[in-house]
Amino acid sequence: MDIEYARTFLAVAAAGNFVGAAERLHITQSTVSARIQTLEARMGARLFRRGRGGAELTAAGQRFLRHAKIMVRALEQARQEVSLPSGFSGGLTLSGRSALWEDFLPRWEDWMRDAIPDVSLRLELGFEEGIMQGLVQGIVDIGVMYTPESRPGLAVEHLFDESLVLVSSNPGRPWPDPDYIHVDWGPEFHAQFGARFPDVEVPARIANIGWIGHQLIESRGGSAYLPQRTVYAAIEQGRLWRVHESPLITLPVYMVFPVDRDEAHLARAVQKLRSLGAEERAK
Repeated sequence: MDIEYARTFLAVAAAGNFVGAAERLHITQSTVSARIQTLEARMGARLFRRGRGGAELTAAGQRFLRHAKIMVRALEQARQEVSLPSGFSGGLTLSGRSALWEDFLPRWEDWMRDAIPDVSLRLELGFEEGIMQGLVQGIVDIGVMYTPESRPGLAVEHLFDESLVLVSSNPGRPWPDPDYIHVDWGPEFHAQFGARFPDVEVPARIANIGWIGHQLIESRGGSAYLPQRTVYAAIEQGRLWRVHESPLITLPVYMVFPVDRDEAHLARAVQKLRSLGAEERAK
């Protein structure tokens, strides 16, 4: 079977519709539809139930999902092993939100290099949609994010709660702040922000990662909601200030990984993330 048929199947399963799959694969919707029809003909079964709400896996599709992931994963493993540096026995890909690459995930990477030095690492910055797609397709081994989706064959585990604080470049800045930068931390953040500040108008500046907001308010002035652990030093040094009486916004951090893989290095990598999450919860 052409591996692209399996990739297309997994993309539809991840997106929940043909349009989203086409966007992710950078092909036309008609190509996605044709591939799925061909695949269903070869399998002798309907794999998706089409409807206004999108494309939902049938019972046969659920059964084929595991095999499609195995096929794609086998190809990715072959590519990794062929291209592995000398002296390495395997590889692992972890994709995480940008703010989690500040302090938290680097501690995991340090441990991996010391504890499992013969495993090469591919480290990626991603957003929930892309990370989940990579996990479903088998090209990402572990995802660390704020708002994962439930998908067959993937475990979702809570690691810790991220505390976001409203910080400002000047203790005398007003709130609401005309120079406020709204960092897009995802739908859960938007819901909490709207509930706490129902009268704040739509922000004029929006950043898709916290690093941008942090850099801009320190260099140009303003305010933003940022992870407390990433701005603690700046607050202690007097470069940033917590906006007086501003509420905390809490986002749970999750790791997502496949449940049908038995590689020892993957299990150890997951267990280390669990222990680091426990350390964060204990702070």
